[in-house]
Amino acid sequence: SVQEFMAFTSQLIVERSALGSRASVKEQEHLCHVCVRNDGLAAVLIADDEYPPRVCFTLLDKVLDEFSRQVSKSDWPSGSPATIGYAALDGFLSKYQVQPP
Repeated sequence: SVQEFMAFTSQLIVERSALGSRASVKEQEHLCHVCVRNDGLAAVLIADDEYPPRVCFTLLDKVLDEFSRQVSKSDWPSGSPATIGYAALDGFLSKYQVQPP
């Protein structure tokens, strides 16, 4: 499924990324943008080729900053979407969604 592809690809990209790094990786017809902070917190955004990478990394930075303020660092290693509520993500995704012309 698409969700499984996204989860597997995201995990693989994060595992292969160094602390404090950013990268864009082509996977099938998607670009996977990854940001790994020096504290180990990471995020991946999967988009099509037309979505500007600069905007992707701006969004990733904002999501990571807000997440780190709302969720205790002790919860990061064992947390999952089922155990950590992060309501701000929907607002960020809505704000940065590209509307068709």
